[in-house]
Amino acid sequence: MPASLPSPCRVCGGDIGERVDDAWHCGRCGWRLGDAPDADLPRPRIDVVYYLRYRDRVKIGTSATPRRRLAAIMHDELLAFEAGDRHVERARHIEFAALREGGEWFTLTDPLVTHIDAIRGRVGEPWAAYDRWLGDALRRLSS
Repeated sequence: MPASLPSPCRVCGGDIGERVDDAWHCGRCGWRLGDAPDADLPRPRIDVVYYLRYRDRVKIGTSATPRRRLAAIMHDELLAFEAGDRHVERARHIEFAALREGGEWFTLTDPLVTHIDAIRGRVGEPWAAYDRWLGDALRRLSS
């Protein structure tokens, strides 16, 4: 059963987790509390395709540094993250080409809403998904 962690997770800053085999594990990224990622290893690259809403439009873009990227873009709401790089982004631009308003901006209509809802159904809340992907990548690096 999820409970408050004794201290924030060192990977994602999460504060909810579970005790498993006498150790706390973060509920967001799965990292074992108290363990620190190996500082000598480069931080793993996590590419995401993001869906940002601004009024009745959606920007479909990609970034390996989404916190920095999203801070630079005016938007009302982060709708979803999809694991993927420029290839996935390009596929989405082609898929929703009929809705393109210009650049990477698309009209928020039913086909796009349905796609975004499906992503959220698969991966959940965007930042929680990103933290899970980061935790998974760090565990792969350290094993």
